[in-house]
Amino acid sequence: MAIEAPAQPPDAGSAAVTSVLDGEGPVTARPKTTRVVSSDVAVWSRLKEVWRSRELLVYLVRTEIKVKYKNSFLGLLWSMLSPALTLAVYTLVFGVVLHDGMPNFAIYLFSGILVWNLFSTGILTATGVVVNNAGLVKKVSFPREILALAAVGSAGVFFFFQACVMVLFMAVLHWAPAWSLLYLVLVALVPTLVLSCALGIFLAAINVYMRDTQHLVTVLVGSAWFWACPIVYSFQTTVASRLAHHHLTWLYFMNPLTILVMSFQRALYARLTPPSTYAPHAPLHVLPHWSALTYVWGDALVLAFALVLFYVAMVVFGRLAGNFAEEL
Repeated sequence: MAIEAPAQPPDAGSAAVTSVLDGEGPVTARPKTTRVVSSDVAVWSRLKEVWRSRELLVYLVRTEIKVKYKNSFLGLLWSMLSPALTLAVYTLVFGVVLHDGMPNFAIYLFSGILVWNLFSTGILTATGVVVNNAGLVKKVSFPREILALAAVGSAGVFFFFQACVMVLFMAVLHWAPAWSLLYLVLVALVPTLVLSCALGIFLAAINVYMRDTQHLVTVLVGSAWFWACPIVYSFQTTVASRLAHHHLTWLYFMNPLTILVMSFQRALYARLTPPSTYAPHAPLHVLPHWSALTYVWGDALVLAFALVLFYVAMVVFGRLAGNFAEEL
């Protein structure tokens, strides 16, 4: 149900978005009204509305990237330099100072950081995106979920540039991936994106009503969740060897990112038991001897969970979106 109500003249940002939505000229040529849409709309109908507004989604992704690197001399190069610097720090600490004998630890580390950066950047940006675009939300009618999806989309763009850094590192270190298993990267990438979108949409809606959500997510995602993933340590050596005796390995895989990180490591690091740099004749157990099908099934389970969570997030967002203007 739609209700026509008089509105204030939109600002420049609102005008740009309205033009993208309607495919028309300047917003000043249109009637100055705001369309308030009831939030009691089926999830499938709202998804179709998001699809019809895909041009707006692309526009918002581009805007997010431009704003982030506005007036920056290096621009998008920062999206490549930042993970490279992080990689250098972690490699120095865990690969040199706390060296455990893993050959080319940088490749193993970066394989996991690729997944983590995509997920964490999307979640952290999406959580505050509705609040940060309060003026746009209150003045222009469009599917609000697009704001969170655009945040994840911009994280996907940064993922691409970071993947380029990964390829460069592997070329410099003469480290070949498991060519026959490279498809695992794509298999794991899909549930990572869906899970990021689901959590991003859900948290974006909750943060409108409880502003502490953004700070809580920053703490949990930025610290606790990172160390719950086998990124800076080996799953086989550090986790499986300790939890298997107590039959608690399944508990570790309750973290959906675990299998996604390990899928990237299996395809890119590619070594299951490489020789230790301390003792070349002693193999170092890094990844489990699972078949490729095991990784595929694990990623499929995460995808199923992510799809259910995405549906729940859309329902919650739809219930809460009706009062966004009042809360903002």
